Amino acid sequence: MRNTSDRIRHAISFEVIGLILITPLGALAFDKPIEAIGVVAFVSATIATGWNYLYNLIFDHALLRLRGAVQKTVPIRVIHAILFEAGLLLVLLPFIAWYLGVSLLEAFLMDVSFAVFYLVYAFVFNWAYDVIFPVPQGNKPT
Repeated sequence: MRNTSDRIRHAISFEVIGLILITPLGALAFDKPIEAIGVVAFVSATIATGWNYLYNLIFDHALLRLRGAVQKTVPIRVIHAILFEAGLLLVLLPFIAWYLGVSLLEAFLMDVSFAVFYLVYAFVFNWAYDVIFPVPQGNKPT
């Protein structure tokens, strides 16, 4: 399993790179000021960082218990990303509607758009992270 410092590096790097990508893309896509999208993105990233740490810890413990290893197959990576984004979507929806002054439907569409972006981004980022920073040898299946 990954140690705490590795999990913190993972969560912070995921959010920083995501912010750099999503802020200008969101402002362009939704015709909102970059500052407003930046605030939404920053608050969302802050909440997501905590969720990322907790979610990955729980997910890895579940994998270890169910499969005896934390390595993820492609189908498990897809499930991992979908469940992460679904949980985050529920938490962020009211904040987006309130801060941007949009209806819940508009906030939902924005949030879903962000979630789709992050779904693909999470899949690619986590796979790349596992390649760049592999799980220590003692956790590989025998």
